[in-house]
Order: sequence, then C-alpha cells, then structure tokens
Amino acid sequence: MAKTQPLKPAFFGRSVHRVAPELIGATLLVDGIGGTIVEVEAYHHTDPAAHSFGGRTERNAVMFGPPGHAYVYRSYGIHWCLNLVCEPEGSASAVLIRALEPKAGLPAMRRRRGLKNEQLLCSGPGRLAEALGISRTKHNGAQLDKLPFQVFARDSKPEIVAGPRIGISKAIELPWRYGMKNSRFVSKPFAF
Repeated sequence: MAKTQPLKPAFFGRSVHRVAPELIGATLLVDGIGGTIVEVEAYHHTDPAAHSFGGRTERNAVMFGPPGHAYVYRSYGIHWCLNLVCEPEGSASAVLIRALEPKAGLPAMRRRRGLKNEQLLCSGPGRLAEALGISRTKHNGAQLDKLPFQVFARDSKPEIVAGPRIGISKAIELPWRYGMKNSRFVSKPFAF
C-alpha cells in the first residue's frame, strides 16, 4: 500500500468543513491496519448534533483540546466510533470516520469482525472501529501523528459527493456527510 505525506496537526487545525472532504481518499492506519477513507461526517461546535454543542463534559473533553487527536465515544451503548478533532483548540469540532476501503491488515479485520466480506469490514463507524481495534481506553485523546495512528494525505483527489448525515435527529438537513463517489465501501449509498 503506497503511503504519501503524513498529515500533521496543522492539517486538522482548519475548518472542519475543509478537513472533512479532504480526508476522502486519505489513508488511515491503526497499528498498521486500515485503508482508504471513503466516507466521513463533519460536526461543528455550532451544530446541535455535535457532542460539544451543549458544552464541555468528561465524555467530550478531547473535542475541546488541540486538533489532530482522536475522539472516541460509544454509540448507542454498543459501538465505538472514531472522530478526528479539528479546528483550533477550544473549537470542539470533529470529523467522524464512517467508512474505509480495507487495504492493510485484512486478516486481523476479518478476525475482529468475524466475517470475510471485505465490503462489510469497515462500512459504518461501529464496524470500522471494531475492525481497527479502536476503544476509548486505548485511543481517546491519542495524537493522530504518532503511533498507533498513521494518517496519510491522499495522492490524488477523488470525485467527492455530499449529502445529509446518518443516524442523527438534529440538523438532519445539513449536507455534511462526504463520500467517495461510487465507492462500494460506504455505509449507505449517496443520492444523486
């Protein structure tokens, strides 16, 4: 798997609305396991669907810290979800990684997920976190430019589509879900 320039904290220190689409096509690895990011969602601190909207808590404190760190939370009390903190410290904005095209460490992903279907290994934030071995205790607050994380810039710009985010009840009309057009690895197809 070809690797390009590692993404540094300055990349994440920009508007979440610039970072989110620029992550499509980037490579995300955790302990050398991962692949190409094909779907993300942006969450800005002014957005009622963002965990930071109601203010700082113990759960969301990492979002208020410096950019370029992992924010991990449990969704529906079942699945871990991985977010990448963006914007200057105190902004409390992040990008949820919704789906990857698996490229590295497929045997470990298959073992963790208990299935062989490559298309379903990382298609959804809970599946992705399970396939990559993400947990709050191991990864919440970790720097994205230090092991176990590696995030590499994309080597070319793919065609990107946008649409409403999935599984939220507030600000559902905002087109802040971004994906790689025609990727079979996204969690839900985009409407064109």
